[in-house]
Amino acid sequence: MPLYNRLKEYRARLGVNQQEMGKLVGVSRQTISLIERGDYSPSVTLALKIASVCQTSVEKIFWYEEGEDDGEI
Repeated sequence: MPLYNRLKEYRARLGVNQQEMGKLVGVSRQTISLIERGDYSPSVTLALKIASVCQTSVEKIFWYEEGEDDGEI
């Protein structure tokens, strides 16, 4: 399930690096890097914290697009 994001863009708007963003939301720099690369999908709680820090909604940072193999439930 590909979860796409604009975290890097929103982080740049805040003027913080990955380390600082991690501290703001309570995770490591590596976690922020993995999320930005699309290699890690954050929990709902973490996504909400990120959106709160970025002063926007979760939907503006994260979105999901169904692919050919994603029709399974």
